[in-house]
Amino acid sequence: MGGETGSRPSTHHYPKLTAKPVGKQIHSIYRDRLRQFTGEGQYKAQGLEPKIVEARASGPPAVKLSVWSAPDLTRPTFEDATKHTFKPSKIGDAFGPSWSTHWFKLQVTVPKDIKDRNHLELHWDAGNEGLVWTEDGVPLQGLTGGGERIEWILPEAYRDGKEHILYIEMACNRMFGNANGDTNFPPDPNNYYTLTTADVVAINLDARALFYDFWIIGDAAREFSEQSWEEHEALQVANAIMDAFIAGDGSNESIKEGRKIAQQYLGDKIDSEKVYEEDSADTLVSAVGHCHIDTCWLWPFAETKRKVARSWSNQCDLMDRYPEHRFVCSQAQQFKWLKMYYPALFDRVKSKVKTGQFQPIGGSWVEHDTNMPSGESLVRQFLYGQRLFESNFGERCQTFWLPDTFGYSPQIPQLTQLAGMTRFFTQKLSWNNINNFPHTTFNWVALDGSQVLCHMTPAETYTAEANFGDVKRCVTQHKSMNNDPRSLLVFGKGDGGGGPTWGHLERLRRCRGLSNTKGKLPKVAMGGSVDEFFSKLQKKADEGTDFVTWYGELYLELHRGTYTTQANNKRNNRKAEVLLHDIEFLATMASFKDDIRRHGGFGVNAQLLKSYKYPKKELDEMWELVLLCQFHDCLPGSAINMAYRESDEFYATVFKTGKKLLKDAMTALGLLDCTSESQDQVLVNTLSFDRSEIIDSTSPEKPAGSINVRGLGISLTEASKRSWVETAPTIHENGDGEYVMENHRFRIKVSEGAITSIYDVAADREVLPDGSRANQLTLYDDKPLNWQAWDVEMFHLRSRKELRAHKSAILESGPNRVSVASETKISERSSIRTVISLGAAPTPGSQEGEDGSGPGSFITVTSDVDWHEEKKFLKVEFPVDIRNTNATYETQFGLIQRPTHYNTDWDMAKFEVCCHKFADLSEAGYGVSILNDCKYGFATQGNVMRLSLLRSPKAPDGEADMGNHTAKWAILPHIGALGAETVRAAAAFNNPLVSRHHDGGSEGSSYLKSALDFDATSRILGALSLDKSRSDPAVVIDTVKRGEDDEDVSTEGAGGIPIRKGRSIIVRLYDSLGGKCRARLHFGELPVKKVVKCNVLEDDGEEVGIKDGGVVVQLRAFEVLTLRLSV
Repeated sequence: MGGETGSRPSTHHYPKLTAKPVGKQIHSIYRDRLRQFTGEGQYKAQGLEPKIVEARASGPPAVKLSVWSAPDLTRPTFEDATKHTFKPSKIGDAFGPSWSTHWFKLQVTVPKDIKDRNHLELHWDAGNEGLVWTEDGVPLQGLTGGGERIEWILPEAYRDGKEHILYIEMACNRMFGNANGDTNFPPDPNNYYTLTTADVVAINLDARALFYDFWIIGDAAREFSEQSWEEHEALQVANAIMDAFIAGDGSNESIKEGRKIAQQYLGDKIDSEKVYEEDSADTLVSAVGHCHIDTCWLWPFAETKRKVARSWSNQCDLMDRYPEHRFVCSQAQQFKWLKMYYPALFDRVKSKVKTGQFQPIGGSWVEHDTNMPSGESLVRQFLYGQRLFESNFGERCQTFWLPDTFGYSPQIPQLTQLAGMTRFFTQKLSWNNINNFPHTTFNWVALDGSQVLCHMTPAETYTAEANFGDVKRCVTQHKSMNNDPRSLLVFGKGDGGGGPTWGHLERLRRCRGLSNTKGKLPKVAMGGSVDEFFSKLQKKADEGTDFVTWYGELYLELHRGTYTTQANNKRNNRKAEVLLHDIEFLATMASFKDDIRRHGGFGVNAQLLKSYKYPKKELDEMWELVLLCQFHDCLPGSAINMAYRESDEFYATVFKTGKKLLKDAMTALGLLDCTSESQDQVLVNTLSFDRSEIIDSTSPEKPAGSINVRGLGISLTEASKRSWVETAPTIHENGDGEYVMENHRFRIKVSEGAITSIYDVAADREVLPDGSRANQLTLYDDKPLNWQAWDVEMFHLRSRKELRAHKSAILESGPNRVSVASETKISERSSIRTVISLGAAPTPGSQEGEDGSGPGSFITVTSDVDWHEEKKFLKVEFPVDIRNTNATYETQFGLIQRPTHYNTDWDMAKFEVCCHKFADLSEAGYGVSILNDCKYGFATQGNVMRLSLLRSPKAPDGEADMGNHTAKWAILPHIGALGAETVRAAAAFNNPLVSRHHDGGSEGSSYLKSALDFDATSRILGALSLDKSRSDPAVVIDTVKRGEDDEDVSTEGAGGIPIRKGRSIIVRLYDSLGGKCRARLHFGELPVKKVVKCNVLEDDGEEVGIKDGGVVVQLRAFEVLTLRLSV
């Protein structure tokens, strides 16, 4: 057809006759065979791993050992330890007990027969952590133990045949503490660790490299689809490597041949960073090393300081050996510790930061819990964190990094934006135990509408092993492919520290080589940064990509018990936050008293004339301790007992310092401690709204009196200032064990420690459903599926048991309040005493709080618990005659609504939630709020509201919550919708008015004689206020403090952060109810020259015009607004 003249002879000879039968490989058999080459089974001795070590020298003269053991579980410095006398030691010696420290002196002499080998290492393994030091005290590298990260590469100088000295600091704990069995069990205090290895070792680098070649090729054979040619080729290549090894009897030549075969599949660039240079434009996976170090968890805070040094020295070493390695590291506190205790290593880290290899990230003081800290605490996490990063490294962080926290507050996007960060990384919601979170990359939207770009790694871990499967899952588990297919792979040993190993980096090189040569596996990029990754996503958004949105909290459907566990620790957090709030306000006003006095033109007493300096240094120290204790395994209650002994000491320091600072500020304002009951008193209100307080009557026949105290101000308690209560509250017993208490607002019935009726006189309404019991203590069996301190499962509700009081009696019968005390036996080991109180309520029409929310407007309960249970959960419940499908809970700077029903799995998953100072259930026209002074766990099921009180898990702290506990809560029925009444009542419930005696300038002077001096103090404290006639009641002044860098208060150590000329006051306001609102901030006698809006880092922004001695500002719903007032 084509003009052919004849057939062409074949250029290849195809045999006419078959030489032998050839069968099809049985795929599964040849795949299972791969385990023989590198596995731990019966053929290990004939496999590759024994070929990695070429030679080993153990014991003297190669390694001479001596040791000094630190006494009493101390952790001495290098300088202290090396002053002591070291005693001879040897392999086989055991060291302990748990948490002890032992310093080893190693005299290393490389034997002649191995000194010329290609690669020499020191191998050290005692099954615990350690740190290698030079002879002159420079930390070099951390050791993990237990076969992992046990090697330290010997320098070339050690090949000279001479003796070289180094030190190893042994910590008697494993990477995950000292628990035996399950790592979450309480630590065994008597662990001893045997030194099994202290050798000089020669390594066959070809054999070690082939080990990783084979690892990745074997993964391809196992994880690629059996229907793909890539999988079949991987299997053939892996079997060919084994065949060559067997044929060469495991010789070095056979190992080299195996590497050549491997490179057919992986490429020839896998032994260097050049593998990442090939076709890098279409990489989908950005890999960054990371070392998550829990600041405390299964080890104490003190051990974390050493974990930081061990882990970060490892990374600096890897950066020298692997140029592509980039390492991200969060938590400003840990950088501060490194600088304090390991200055040489800190300088090394700083040099790596300059090259871009070591990348500070996160912008917060610690990786903190976001559920329970107050709004201001979250602000300070960012303020203190960003300032440390800026002052030490010259830059602030752009990405908020929080991979392991147990759920995320709905205000985080707003606060993150205000802290200069527009990106957020986590992965924790992959732990949900009910629903799968539907997004990978999305815009997360706060209560006020602020958003951040969020990425949750589809590898679903922040401790990836950097293997084939991790890279593959970055695509197969990606849930936002329609917007952008990129993903972040975060790899390295974590939780207990360590970070990436050279093995991680070797595996990633081979994964990239496979992608370069065969495709199929997504290409992984190294050498970039997290910020660069997010910048690519933000560029797509700028170009029009609409990333999906998620509004409100990122609720973790797991670890719900952390809202309750370690109750005293949580109580300390709440009380410390209140204390810091008060000190900052009073100290700020005291520091401007002379300015106010001069501007107002009034005289002052001797105390007010004394100089006063704002205690910035001491406040910083207090804040740093409080922020430290908000770490996500401390505040939630999931650490070991040792950590809580430390946090107790931290809080004791906070309260001791705070008590002194509070007294100093009060004294500077002429407000002294009361020394006798006969002294007239001054009530100090550090909250921004007017409040009333019932002043106890000293006579049973005389009614109580109510004092109104202006917001951010003071009031005298003398008789002429009181609004008298015409009728004292009453109480009587019916004779059948029922007690009836009554004031102008409520009539309450109490039986067996519970409230059987609350009749709201003003609303003409019964609050409780018929036959129900409010303030009913209930006990539950509490055995979660896993994670005792962390989890509570929904099935615990099936074990509900009512606790009835066995003894009740009238405790108080007026005129100030009436109360019933009840004693309830929880078990043979535990009991609780509760006191239900009803205060005197001012006669309708008389002066009370701005919203009628004075102390007579709610029912107060105080509790004292002696708690010695095991795996039980104590709650108190409040059924109310109200119907709504949503309940409302206070969160940071706002409110959040959550379902009261179980319509869907998403609704049901929120059977236990976090709240701050109150929870509320309201319907049209009426509602009930439950206030508390130190609790965070809550649930609303239908019309039953439950406040969680105590848990008793036995792991990881076997003594968690055992002992005595005090707590207060209150029932606040309210006419109308949830409003400012509840917000203010809850704030006041947590921050009682402070009683002081005003110094009149001379001993024994009375208030009438020192009215001018009292007026001076009043005008100084009241210089800042919200104009009630022009301010929405939803607006709250949350914080009043001095500017961080004011020239008269700035502390040393701020590094490159410049001191700001002049003096200023920072005022932080927010809308508390969720609506657009307006406020007028009045300056009184304060000579304010200029007002600007600023972010939470106190960077100045838009100027606000001053008019008539104040400024008017407008806020979005739930907006946080910070103002700088320059004086």
